[in-house]
Amino acid sequence: MTAPAYPHRHLLGIEPLEASHIQAVLDTAEALREVLDRPIKKVPALRGKTVVNLFYEASTRTRASFEIAEKVLSADSLSIATSTSSVQKGETLLDTAKNLEAMNPDMIVLRHSASGAAHFLARHCRSAIVNAGDGAHEHPTQALLDALTLRQRKGRLEGLRVAIVGDVLHSRVARSNLWLLTKMGAKVTLCAPPTLMPPGIETLAPTTSRIEEAVEGADAIMMLRIQQERMTGGYFPTLREYHARFGLTEERVRLAKKDVLILHPGPMNRGVEIASEVADGPYSVILDQVTNGVAVRMAVLYLLLGGAEAA
Repeated sequence: MTAPAYPHRHLLGIEPLEASHIQAVLDTAEALREVLDRPIKKVPALRGKTVVNLFYEASTRTRASFEIAEKVLSADSLSIATSTSSVQKGETLLDTAKNLEAMNPDMIVLRHSASGAAHFLARHCRSAIVNAGDGAHEHPTQALLDALTLRQRKGRLEGLRVAIVGDVLHSRVARSNLWLLTKMGAKVTLCAPPTLMPPGIETLAPTTSRIEEAVEGADAIMMLRIQQERMTGGYFPTLREYHARFGLTEERVRLAKKDVLILHPGPMNRGVEIASEVADGPYSVILDQVTNGVAVRMAVLYLLLGGAEAA
């Protein structure tokens, strides 16, 4: 397999990428996805490469899919939960990374609560750095897997009308998707309570505080989790009222196009941002997103670590 051109050493965010770079990742993910359907899910593309997964925040989908992607591509991987590491003894991010780098890994996959943490490591480490989510800043591989899911189902990204609804203020997923979708020619509308809409973001995309307005005629609706762990004040009265005003119900889905796709990055707060009958309904592609997460992370590993073969 010949990889498309991807000129960057790291994947720190979507904002610095050009449309052609995004296309390269999506095309590579599409080519590698068929490996996941084989009886033996193993190719030697990254044999001899070592990847460290360094996660300072809890994660299920992102961490598991990176680990599976590494194993499928035959890379050697090590996953570190900071709750059981020297971080608990006061070790800094840089010291942790420098000690890990002294063991000569080829890549560090980092999730951290501080915005810019991946950029910080990229300035100080020789290893390739992949941002697996940094604070409320970016989550590039999530946006890429969302784009792959949309492209598979719709055949294109250009011209799609996508509504992103929920806690935009604290969402790195919203930011990465906004950058990616607009670069690829989609039309994005952001919807959130005024208290959860970042100031000035209307310069990047239309905004509304009415979910009915956001989803009307949409090709896809991307719901965002209420991130209570990042909230320091009262952004809305109650979860019940939030669901009444901003939750995605079957009634609201009917305002969108008949072949609308429903996405959610997970974990879901059922009955808060999304009703169970919608999450489990015929328009939901939430589990497709999870499958595509493995394919996209395989593509990122392959492109950054220079995979030579994927038989």
